[in-house]
Amino acid sequence: MRTVRFGVIGCGVMGREFASAAARWRHLPDMRVRPEIVAICNRTLSPRRIDWFTTHVPQIRQVTDDWRKLLDNPDVEAVYAAVPHNAHREVYCAAIDAGKHLLGEKPFGIDKEANAAILKTAADHPGCFVRCVSQFLFIPAVQRIGRMLEEGAFGRIIEANVGFLHGSDLNPNKPINWKRTATVNGQYGCMGDLGPHVMSLPIRAGWRIRSVRAVLSNIIKERPDGDGGTAACDTWDNATLLCEAADGVSDDVFPLTVRTQRISPGQTNNWYVEILGTRASVRFSTRQINTLEILEYDGGEQSWRYIDMGHEVAYPSITPRIHQFGMCDALLQMWGAYLHELDGGQLPGRFAGCVRPDETAVFHKLFSGALLSHAKSTSVHL
Repeated sequence: MRTVRFGVIGCGVMGREFASAAARWRHLPDMRVRPEIVAICNRTLSPRRIDWFTTHVPQIRQVTDDWRKLLDNPDVEAVYAAVPHNAHREVYCAAIDAGKHLLGEKPFGIDKEANAAILKTAADHPGCFVRCVSQFLFIPAVQRIGRMLEEGAFGRIIEANVGFLHGSDLNPNKPINWKRTATVNGQYGCMGDLGPHVMSLPIRAGWRIRSVRAVLSNIIKERPDGDGGTAACDTWDNATLLCEAADGVSDDVFPLTVRTQRISPGQTNNWYVEILGTRASVRFSTRQINTLEILEYDGGEQSWRYIDMGHEVAYPSITPRIHQFGMCDALLQMWGAYLHELDGGQLPGRFAGCVRPDETAVFHKLFSGALLSHAKSTSVHL
C-alpha cells in the first residue's frame, strides 16, 4: 500500500479530525493508499493542543510554529491546511509552489482576487493535486441524491433549496472569534464560512447560477473580547440568497434559495437540501442524518416515503451497511476520496470526489454577486 506523508497546518478542530480519520484508515479496506501525518504546524505551540497530536500520532517528526519550515520539509508530500481565510492565499500558493499536494479549507481564498491567485498557482503546477474540503457530499443520503441527479430522476426541476444553519451565536455573550471579523474572515461573512458547504451539491450537479438577489444581516454587532471589553462584529451573521439557476443539461430555469445563518434559533449544525421535480422530489437534513425523504410521481397519488439510509457509502467500509452513519464517517469518506483520486483512482461517481479548484471559483462569483446585490438592493446578473 502506498503511503502519502502529510503535514498539517492548523491544529484546531479540523486538524484533529484529519488525524482521527487517518487513525481509522483500516475502516476503508479497498484503499490502495493511506495517509501518514509526519509534521504539524500551529501558530501557537500550546502543550494542550500539540500534546494531543504527539500523543496520538507517534509518526510526527516535526513540530513547528512556522508553516514555511513545514513546507521546506522534504518528508512532507502533501499538506492539509486549516487556516483562517485571510491566510489562504499565502499558505495555499506557497504549498503548491513548494510542490506539495494540497487539500485546503473553504472558501479557498478570503475573496475573489485571492481565489483567482490560488487557482492560477494550481494551474501553473499541474503535478500538484489540489482540492477543497467537501465532507457533506459524502453523507449516504447526499450520495443517493447525487446519483438521482446523474440519472435525471427528478424530471424537470421545479425549485431547490439548500442551507446551513447554526444557532449558537444567538447568545450575545458568546465571545468573539476570527469568523466574526472581516479582516480575518472576509467580507462574505457567513457566506464564506458556511456557503461552500451547501453550494458543493448544486455546483457538482452542473446548475448554473444566472442571477442573485441577496438580503444580508449583521444582527449582533458587538461581542465580549475575552479581556473584559467588547469587540466589533463586522461580518454578516445571516444571508438569504434567491438565485435564478439553470439546469446544466436542459437549460431549464428554476429558483434556488441559499440560506447561510449563524443566528438561526433552535439550530445546532443543520445542513439541508430540498429538490422538487416533476418526476421525483427529495428532502434531507443532517438533523436526521440517516433519513432521506423521497416522493416519486408517476401520475398516481403523491406521497412522501422515508428511507433509512444506513452506511451506503461511496468508498467501501468495514462498517455494515445497516449501521448508522455520522459526521466522522463523512470526513473519513472525504479523505478516502482525496487519497483515492490523488493515487490516480477513478471516482466511483460524479459526486464521489472533493471540490475541484474551478468549482471554488463559483463560490466566489456567487458570494461577490451577493455582496453587490445587498448593497444595491437589486438582483445582480452573474
